[in-house]
Amino acid sequence: MRLTLRARLTLVYGGLFVLGGMLLLFLTYSLVANAVPGTGGDTNELQSSVSGMEPLPEDAVLTESRRIVMVGEVWGEALGEITNQGVLALFLVSLATIALGWFIAGRMLRPLQHVTDTAAQIAESPAADKGLHQRIRISGPRDELRELAETFNRMLERLDQSFDGQRAFISNASHELRTPLTVTRALLEVAVHRRDASADVRLLGETLLEVNSRHERLIDGLLLLMRSDRELTDRSYVDLADVAVHVVAQTPSGEVTVTADCEEAPALGDPVLLERLVQNLVENAVRYNTGEDGWVRVATRRDGAASVLEVANSGPVVPAFEVEGLFEPFRRLGTERLATASKGAGLGLSIVRAIAKAHGGEAAAVARPEGGLVVTVHLPAAD
Repeated sequence: MRLTLRARLTLVYGGLFVLGGMLLLFLTYSLVANAVPGTGGDTNELQSSVSGMEPLPEDAVLTESRRIVMVGEVWGEALGEITNQGVLALFLVSLATIALGWFIAGRMLRPLQHVTDTAAQIAESPAADKGLHQRIRISGPRDELRELAETFNRMLERLDQSFDGQRAFISNASHELRTPLTVTRALLEVAVHRRDASADVRLLGETLLEVNSRHERLIDGLLLLMRSDRELTDRSYVDLADVAVHVVAQTPSGEVTVTADCEEAPALGDPVLLERLVQNLVENAVRYNTGEDGWVRVATRRDGAASVLEVANSGPVVPAFEVEGLFEPFRRLGTERLATASKGAGLGLSIVRAIAKAHGGEAAAVARPEGGLVVTVHLPAAD
C-alpha cells in the first residue's frame, strides 16, 4: 500500500524528531554519568580529597565513607530515573509531535488538495467545455503551491480558449458550407427534372445529388458532434424502449431483417440527441451488413442503476484491435480515413459515444466471431 504525501511527511519529520530525542537523551545520560562521583574517571574524587586533608578521627572517617556511599547510591538512582523517565517522556512527546505533524502537514498540503479536486472535477466532467471554465482559488503567501495553482489556471485558460476556437471554427465552417450545398442541390434538382434533360444529364445529376447529399450529412454530423460535446442544460424523461421501437419502425432496412426486443429503460436527457443515438446505431447496423440473410437486433433493458441499449448485427468480420478505432471521427474498417465513395460520413459511432458521454454514460463495442458488432450503450437510469 502506497502512503500518501501527508503520511510520508509526517513519518519523516516524526522519525527525525525521535532520532534527535534519542540522541539528546543519550548525551544527557553520558554527561550526567561522567559527572557523578564514584563513576567514570572520577571514581576516587572524594576519597582523594579526603586523604589529602589532616587525619580525621575514626568516627569522622566512617561518617565520611558512609556519606560517599550514600551519594553514589543517590546518583545511581538519579541515572536510573533519567533512563526510565526520559524514555517514557520521549515516547509521549514523540506521539504528540507526530500527531501535531499530521495536522500541520494537512494544513500545508490543503492548497495542493484544492488543485487535485479541481483537476478531478474537470476530468470527470461529462461536457468537455464545462470543466475548463473552472479555476483554482488559493489565498496566502506567494509560495510554491500558489505558483503551482496559478500555472494550472493559466494552462486551463489556454485550453479553454483553444477549445472555444475549435468549436467556433467548426460551427462557422459548417454553417458557411451549408448555404452553397443547398443552392447546389436546388440547381441539380431543377436540371434533373427538366423535360428536355437527356438520360446522361439525369444520370449525372442523380450522381451529383447523391454526393451533395453525403456532404450535407457530413456537415450535419459535424454540427451534431459539436453539440453533443456540450453540457446538457435541459433533461427530460425518455424511455429508450419507446425511442428504439420508433426508430426501428422508421428506418428503411431493405433486405436486412430488423427486430426489436425492448424492455423499459428510463433515462434523463435530450430526446432529440437520444433518438439520434439510436438512429445512428440502427442505420450503421443496416448499412454495414451482409445483404439478404442479414439481421439486426435491437434490445433495451434496465440493469441496476443503468439503462442499457444494445444493437447487434451480422456483417463482415471485424478484427478486435480495430473495434475501438471505429469510434474515432472519419474512421471505418480497414482504412485510416473515410473514402469518398464510402457508405457513410464516418461520424456515426463518434456521435454515439459523444452523446452517451454528454448524458453521463458510455458506449462500447465488441466484435462477434461470426461477423458484425455488438454495440452497447449504458446510461444512468431515471427513477
